[in-house]
Amino acid sequence: MTYDANALKDMAGAVRADALRALLCARSGHAGIVLGAADIITAIFANSMRRGIDRFVLSAGHGSALLYATLKLAGYKIGGLDSFRKIGGLPGHPEYGIDGVDATTGPLGQGVANAVGIALGEKIQKSNARVYCICGDGDLSEGVAFEAISFAGRYKLNNLVLLWDDNGITIDGVAQTDLNVPSRMAAAGWNVVSVDGMDGEQVSHAIADSHRMQRPTFIQCKTVIGEYSSRAGTAAAHGLALDGAELDSLIKKLDSANGRKLWANVAAQPVAPALPQKPLGLSHVKTPVAPSVISTRELSGMYLDAMLESGANIIGGSADLGHSTNVHVKNSVNITAGNFNGNYIDYGVREHAMAAIMNGMAACGLRPYGSTFLVFSDYMRPAMRLSAMSGLPVIYVLTHDSIAVGEDGPTHQPIEQLASLRLIPNMNVFRPCNMIEVAYSWRLALLEKSRPSCIVLSRQKFRQIPSPNGAEIKRGAYVIQAAKSARVRITLVATGAEVPLAVDVAKILGDNVQVVSMPSVERFREQGALYKQQILRGFVVAIEAASTTPWFEFADAVIGLNRFGISGNGAAVYSAYGFDANQIAREIISKVKR
Repeated sequence: MTYDANALKDMAGAVRADALRALLCARSGHAGIVLGAADIITAIFANSMRRGIDRFVLSAGHGSALLYATLKLAGYKIGGLDSFRKIGGLPGHPEYGIDGVDATTGPLGQGVANAVGIALGEKIQKSNARVYCICGDGDLSEGVAFEAISFAGRYKLNNLVLLWDDNGITIDGVAQTDLNVPSRMAAAGWNVVSVDGMDGEQVSHAIADSHRMQRPTFIQCKTVIGEYSSRAGTAAAHGLALDGAELDSLIKKLDSANGRKLWANVAAQPVAPALPQKPLGLSHVKTPVAPSVISTRELSGMYLDAMLESGANIIGGSADLGHSTNVHVKNSVNITAGNFNGNYIDYGVREHAMAAIMNGMAACGLRPYGSTFLVFSDYMRPAMRLSAMSGLPVIYVLTHDSIAVGEDGPTHQPIEQLASLRLIPNMNVFRPCNMIEVAYSWRLALLEKSRPSCIVLSRQKFRQIPSPNGAEIKRGAYVIQAAKSARVRITLVATGAEVPLAVDVAKILGDNVQVVSMPSVERFREQGALYKQQILRGFVVAIEAASTTPWFEFADAVIGLNRFGISGNGAAVYSAYGFDANQIAREIISKVKR
């Protein structure tokens, strides 16, 4: 059933009234978008959304009350609107996992990129789902949004409709968007339409027309922020600048019994069943045999290729570094605008968009991995944080992991990035030192259901220290080289490329020294006290070419870095900054003697 202009106006009135009730109950929130954009969201959910098939993202996440009110009226099971912004209730910005909420949004621009990822994911899965996204002026001022918009245009994602709540106002006043957003969208390869955003029928017609297009569609919806209120058209309307009396008056004026009756018809429509997820297909992967001296990025590439060859159901990609990070391998097949049958995506130089797009892909059931250099994880961090918050098992392959990058200098030599990634709640960070640890890192990351993972890898080749048979790698840390004496006086803890260095230091220090490889701090932290005591014996020294501070959780002393690197040959830089076995041994001896 298609609802006409009068029906849509009544239905939008019911949405406005319920959303304002939620704001009044919470005594906080954003009334401007509720009053200005209700006709847009009503047109989408009343005339376009096929529940269980199509997807919706509110990128302007501050309008959560608008979304919750619509979902409640449309029959989604979201709980009471009176719980809005209260502990245990509906959160202040939309969070993935609530019925009908397909992405965690709030940081502006993220939702646009999430919607692009969902649209791409639906194409890859060969579904006929359409993706609708409402964005605001603030979203279109953020770089991540236009990174994703240009990507969507290149990939001709014609199952994506982006509706711009164009009211010309942000918190500080006049919106600082481009002077001509529609022209920029057209240049990015989008079909562009302009409508009166306060007229649900115009919006519905524009959406219906988009279904016939071969490109993504951008609908400019001219609206008035805070319409019907005393603050209409002003920056003051953005937040809750209306007093209780005015909110009560607006609720009475806008509510509609007929609108509620029509919404009941929408809520009664059948819900399409969810499609079954394909298995990961990891059971037949054979771990390749590795040379004795090799970089971990090469090891990762070898194992990844083995997974793809065995038919693993995973989708990869890179921000223009696929050959450098070793994720574009022999069995990679590029996905293109005309063919979504492959397993590899060229994101271009768009690290932030890549991470946010992968969040969208993971939200629609795919298992994506994307890669860049570790130092550029800084560009991705907002989206990485949201993948952890949302419980999306995205995999980030991050190479060139230390000052041993060398000649490219301090701009490309990560120092603080490892520590910063380990600080993100619900995030795995793996830094493997050999093939078996690389394989475990990949498998453990792929077996996660609700936690993203970073696999951190070296550019430089280094000597491989074999893991003992039966090593408890999955527990995050284990003894990779036992002490030769029963009494362990010193434990050297290292990760990645520093493990062979720690082995060399142990040889200098003597028989009562053991070496522990800790590929995952997070997994080790989750172990019981007894296992930790078995692993961390005697005087504990952590060795890692990165920031030192976090290691004091486990170690009595730390050999690391708290300053930026320098340009030069990688091995020479490594040595110049104190990563030399003899120098480290002398330093440890001096500390133990104290």
